Amino acid sequence: MALFKEKNFNDVMDERAKARQAMAERAKKAAEAMKATAAERMAERMKIATERNERQAKKAAEKEAARIAEAERKEAERKAAEEARIKAEEEAKAAKEAQEAAHLRAMIELLAEQKSRRDARYAARKERQKKK
Repeated sequence: MALFKEKNFNDVMDERAKARQAMAERAKKAAEAMKATAAERMAERMKIATERNERQAKKAAEKEAARIAEAERKEAERKAAEEARIKAEEEAKAAKEAQEAAHLRAMIELLAEQKSRRDARYAARKERQKKK
């Protein structure tokens, strides 16, 4: 008994043709199976795409709402800062005016005191001259 039978060219070609035929049949069966489920797959893909679009639209709307809220918050902060700055300027102006008024009162009092001293010296001098 021979352990190894050598194949001739025709045997090899027949095996290759059978293998190609079997591959073609498997591909046809797979294509037919794919055609049968194509509508289901397409419906599933459409469902997934629709859900994805809804999520993206919702996310975009949330993002826009957050952007608007952030813009409103920044505007409110800007207005509050502006009001605080104006109030601080007004308070500083009022404090400066009060300080200037106090300084003017002090100057008026000083001048009045100086005038009264001067008048007193003048009166004393006149009194001394009368006695002579």
